[in-house]
Amino acid sequence: MPNIPAAAQPGARKSMLRGWFAIPLWKRVLGGLALGVVVGLVWPSYAPQVGFLGEIFVRLIKMLVAPIVFVTITAGVTSLGDPKRLGSLGGRTIGLFLCTTVVAVSLGMAVGALLHPGVGANLGGAIPKALGASKSVGEQLIGIVPLNIVEALAKGDMLALIFVAILLGAGTITAGAAGRPLADFFQSASAVMLRVVTIVMEATPFGVFALIANSIAANGTAVFVNVGWLALCVVIGSALQVLLVHGVLIRLVARLEVQPFFRAIPDALMVAFSTASSSATLPVAMRVAQDKLGINKPVFMTVLPLGAAIGKDGTAMYVGLLSMFSLQALGVEIAPASYLIVLLTATLAAFGTAPVPSASLFMLAAVLAAVGTGVDQTALVVGFVLPFDRLLDMTRTVASASANLAVATTVARLEGELDTAVYGASGPA
Repeated sequence: MPNIPAAAQPGARKSMLRGWFAIPLWKRVLGGLALGVVVGLVWPSYAPQVGFLGEIFVRLIKMLVAPIVFVTITAGVTSLGDPKRLGSLGGRTIGLFLCTTVVAVSLGMAVGALLHPGVGANLGGAIPKALGASKSVGEQLIGIVPLNIVEALAKGDMLALIFVAILLGAGTITAGAAGRPLADFFQSASAVMLRVVTIVMEATPFGVFALIANSIAANGTAVFVNVGWLALCVVIGSALQVLLVHGVLIRLVARLEVQPFFRAIPDALMVAFSTASSSATLPVAMRVAQDKLGINKPVFMTVLPLGAAIGKDGTAMYVGLLSMFSLQALGVEIAPASYLIVLLTATLAAFGTAPVPSASLFMLAAVLAAVGTGVDQTALVVGFVLPFDRLLDMTRTVASASANLAVATTVARLEGELDTAVYGASGPA
């Protein structure tokens, strides 16, 4: 045997681990994807032997979905603060963000319904199924109110969980000082859950490797065609939301010329695209709001941080689009009235999504569960899309950043807090 010091091997292992974790997660995911393609094409008979890695990944996602939905939506509601303190400024801000979010979800669903990106997609073992007899709208609305909160959490009844989370969050902020400890608890719990997600996501490269290997072995490289269609739909949906919806908001509600707005915001949009994070975009958005859009400090200091928490047009559009993609890929047929449930749930889920990359994928379960799709199948969708989600996330974050500045500009105009001379002078630096 070679004369190797006893401490050398453990030291080498530690060095390898440090080197592994030093690589950005998205690069490791792409590596797992590439290896899965190779195994699926070259050694298709070997792919089933690594299937347990995909199963573990699916179970980890399934484990997290219900608590993430409940905790993050409750924390999101409590972060709004005291409605009395917000006053008309807060009311207009929340109302405008709600409107743009609903439109964004509708737009995403419409793009998905028109272009059918999920038709023919294979999710690596998902079994197409019909939902059977659909419930009436009345029955679905009654089901939103759970008989037992703990049972709703255990069963993963997403509509019931969202209802309870909103009710609990509203009760917490209206309780004032007495509710502050509970609000702090949910903020802390939300931070902890997001940290747990970060830990669990370290298993993503291995789960993606197994899921892609099995999918390629069964279907060949045709599986990537649908991802390309999905990416095209994300670009189209984001562009329509920014140019059409936000343009209409500036022109018809704020009654301002549209061109100065779009000339002023590219700095913020580029940061949003490069970081895929609404929170990371906030400092640049504040500078743009003051220096190029002429928004007074009391408005942009209130609206923009609130928008970073709830103004997620890109996420809303994507959740609506991805819901259609998932239902098409799973072969699920739903009654026309159920589309209203998808719209409602996706809107609420978008409001509760954390402003960090890829968080919207976990909120997808809330939407699909509302129309009867199991968490197992939702996890397969997440595993299928996640390797490509970084670029999609960068694209849709642009729409969220644009929404934040469009709403801030509109609120400032309505509140008389906009310097029109600065706004009209907006142009390239």
